[in-house]
Amino acid sequence: MGEELVFSGRVWLFGDSVDTDQILPGYAMSYPREQLRACAMAGSSRPNFTAEVSPGDIIVAGGNFGCGSSREQAPLALKDAGVALVIAASFARIFRRNAINIGLPVLQADMDGRVKDGDVVTAHLRGGQVVLADGSIIKGQVPGENVIAVLAAGGLINKVRRQLAKEGG
Repeated sequence: MGEELVFSGRVWLFGDSVDTDQILPGYAMSYPREQLRACAMAGSSRPNFTAEVSPGDIIVAGGNFGCGSSREQAPLALKDAGVALVIAASFARIFRRNAINIGLPVLQADMDGRVKDGDVVTAHLRGGQVVLADGSIIKGQVPGENVIAVLAAGGLINKVRRQLAKEGG
């Protein structure tokens, strides 16, 4: 577990209670996976998100990010659009678990007014810390070792495959 899980990227700021219909509108549920990225955040206050997001960018949000229905496709759309990490004051439990399972890193940290769109931040997932452009540090929740192992493997299925390969299964 030597992977550092450090993410540095441009901030996309969202508010509280961003639900899965905003992250991935219901009409996209029937789309094949390779088309989901085009609909990421299409139901939000930033419908042009996918035209402007760059690989490695970071979403920063308030509380209850990912509330609503339990769509695994919502974090998949964000990951496939190039989002490297989602930082939020809190997450809906099922969204957080789905994100981790598909290999989209999430960090619970309250950034309340400390960043703005376009700022560059660096998050150290293992330590649960976010370093702001001015060098100040925001401490968030340190993920458990199992979460770190799943994210380091790129998702739960990859972690299980690696484990089975080690065990000769």
